[in-house]
Amino acid sequence: MAYEFLAGCYDAFTADVHYARWADYLEKHFARSRLPIRTVLDLACGTGSLTRVLAERGYEMIGADLSQEMLAQAAEKCRGAGPLEPIFLHQAMEELDLYGTIDACVCCLDSVNYVTDPKKLKQAFQRVHTFLLPGGLFLFDVNTVEKLSALDGQVFLDETEDAYCVWRAEYSRRRRVCTYFMDIFRLEEESGLWERGEELHEERAYTPEELTSYLRDAGFTQIKQYGNLKHRPPKPGEDRIFFTARKEV
Repeated sequence: MAYEFLAGCYDAFTADVHYARWADYLEKHFARSRLPIRTVLDLACGTGSLTRVLAERGYEMIGADLSQEMLAQAAEKCRGAGPLEPIFLHQAMEELDLYGTIDACVCCLDSVNYVTDPKKLKQAFQRVHTFLLPGGLFLFDVNTVEKLSALDGQVFLDETEDAYCVWRAEYSRRRRVCTYFMDIFRLEEESGLWERGEELHEERAYTPEELTSYLRDAGFTQIKQYGNLKHRPPKPGEDRIFFTARKEV
C-alpha cells in the first residue's frame, strides 16, 4: 500500500512545496466564484499541509484520503488549526461520501494521476459533483503526459538528516502509467536505528481531452485549463496543468 512507510517522512521530502503559494492560487479562483466559498473539501489531502493553511485562512475544511497513515499525520498537524478545526475522512476518491454539501473541492499535487483506473476517476468526478452546491467549484491539477513519459529510466534521491529515499521511474507507453519504485530509510527516534521500507507508486497520464470528457460526463460545466499555478492557458510542454470546473447553478 502506497504511503504506509513514506507517510512518516513525506513532509521532510516535500519541504520545497510552497503550500502558502498554492493556497494563494486557490483563493484567487475562489474569489471569482459567484458562490461564496466557505466549506472546502481537500480531496486526497495527504498529511494535511494545504488543509491546515486553508483552515488558518478561515475556511471550514474537510480532508479525505485513502491512506490512514497520512491521515494520522494530518489530524496531528491540524489540531487546533483555524477557527474551526478540520475534520478528516478515510475514503477513496471514487467512494467519497460526505455528511453534507461543500462550496468547493480541491485535489492538489497530482493526486488525480494516482487514480490509475479511468472508471474510478470518472466515479470520483461524479461523487465530487454530487456533493458540490450548485455554482460550486472543482479545482485540481495533473502531471502531463509529457512530464510522466519523460521520467522513464530516471533515478532520484531525496535526503534529510533522518530520512533517505532512492526512487526510480519507469513509464509504460502501453498502459500510460509511470511507476515509481522507492527504497526508503528512516531513522527511528526511540531506538536510534535505521528502518528500511519499500513502496511502489503509480501515476496514470491522462490527456486534457480525456479529463474534460470525464468532467462533462459527470455534469460539470465551465471547464477551463490553466498553466502551472498560472491564470493563463497552459503552454505546449507544460509539466503541470490545472483544471477548474463548476456545477451548474
